[in-house]
Amino acid sequence: MKLHNYFRSSASFRVRIALNLKGLSFDYIPVHIARGDHKLPEYSAISTDRLVPLLEIEDGGGVDRLSQSMAIIEYLDETHPQAALLPATPKDRARVRALAQSIACEIHPLNNLRVLKYLVRELKVSDDDKNTWYRHWVREGLLSFERQLEQLAELRQSEGQVPSVYCWGTTPTLADCCLVPQIFNAQRFNVDFSNLPLTMAAFEQCMKLPAFIDAQPNNCPDNEA
Repeated sequence: MKLHNYFRSSASFRVRIALNLKGLSFDYIPVHIARGDHKLPEYSAISTDRLVPLLEIEDGGGVDRLSQSMAIIEYLDETHPQAALLPATPKDRARVRALAQSIACEIHPLNNLRVLKYLVRELKVSDDDKNTWYRHWVREGLLSFERQLEQLAELRQSEGQVPSVYCWGTTPTLADCCLVPQIFNAQRFNVDFSNLPLTMAAFEQCMKLPAFIDAQPNNCPDNEA
């Protein structure tokens, strides 16, 4: 497998975590999206959306290409079931997907690189106002995430399940694959993490594991200070 990705991309970071949790080896192919390398003809030829990550899989002499981090991770979970990133029951899988999508579909799209660039270049927003925008929407999203974790903790207690160590349960899930990169990016913009005890506890628990440590941006070959 080849993973075309960018060290600072949250979506790429998610996939790196998932690959590591499953013990899958891959070739790291850097695509410098801040410099615009994703728009170059050679990358556009293999990536129709010109985004990262892109996972290339050699299969039967051909090459399959998968885009969108959530789809890639669910593909990996279906084709390499261990370690499972989604729970066993339909309801619990829906709960974990809801957590993951709260980050991937609610927080991240408002604050990814192309949105921030558009605010500055096209709408002439100052850097200070752009950063205020970022901090506001990430903070709002994480507060919502915290409320969901509180509700799920009460639910687990009512169902007689053991308390969660991660976002859900006692092993990392798809939700944790999404949470950790979001916190990393939020740290760069000095987001306020107060009053997020369950969210930050899940993050800290994840960061004890080699799969998360090794996937972090400063361990990537294209890392820049």
